[in-house]
Amino acid sequence: MKVVIPGGTGQVGTVLDRALTAANHDVVILTRNPRRDREIHWDGETLGPWADAIDGSDLVINLAGRSVSCRYTPANLQAMMDSRVRSARVVGEAIAAAARPPRVWLQMSTATIYAHRFDAPNDEASGVIGGAEPGVPRYWAYSVEIARAWERAQERAATPSTRKVALRSAMVMSPDRGGVFDVLLWLARLGLGGPVAGGAQYVSWIHDRDFVRAIEFLAARDDLTGPVNLAAPAPLPQRAFMRALRAAWGVPVGLPATEWMARSERSPSAPTPSSC
Repeated sequence: MKVVIPGGTGQVGTVLDRALTAANHDVVILTRNPRRDREIHWDGETLGPWADAIDGSDLVINLAGRSVSCRYTPANLQAMMDSRVRSARVVGEAIAAAARPPRVWLQMSTATIYAHRFDAPNDEASGVIGGAEPGVPRYWAYSVEIARAWERAQERAATPSTRKVALRSAMVMSPDRGGVFDVLLWLARLGLGGPVAGGAQYVSWIHDRDFVRAIEFLAARDDLTGPVNLAAPAPLPQRAFMRALRAAWGVPVGLPATEWMARSERSPSAPTPSSC
């Protein structure tokens, strides 16, 4: 199977590239900075020679988008929006123009699209879309709008011969350096992994191997379209989640962060809470 992964040089792309290559699939990466033979340059915004890689492929997994591991300043939030919407739009244009379009287009999205709630889990059918909760932080509301615009870009693409799935993924936990698990474990090791704003908010995640299995499952299931949640069952409150990490490393105490520290220009040490 020929797999094309736009934005495939980040943590999640590295996980998928490693697993799919090991399974003897032909993997091509679209990136702004190609360094290997099977990496092709693209700008994530405009059609170009890179579109030839999509023509005749079997599966496209679009992961492109500015990293969220940064301060949530207005400029960074706008860059997150633009990079996600524009890349999804141009991938759709490439698929629409292909003589032999791929069978499946898996588009990265996020579980952050859901409202934070305690009464029920958020599933694909009855989940509550977030952003309008009383007292919701500005960065969180905008993060939800980014997710909605991200999914709309795929939904509106005219690709009648290609099945489309939006991956509402929780945080992908892998042992790779620089990933979200590496950052959270580093905080726990330093004694900084305490509760954020009380720590009652749920944290959803998915193991990297389960993420790969989910991708393989969705690629094979011709009856699944639209948004699909990718998350481990039974999410933990942030306080309990970080306590488990500290216990695994033998660190008894983690310094807390107050609500005002987590608001406005959010740091990567305070992952956006969501449940699914």
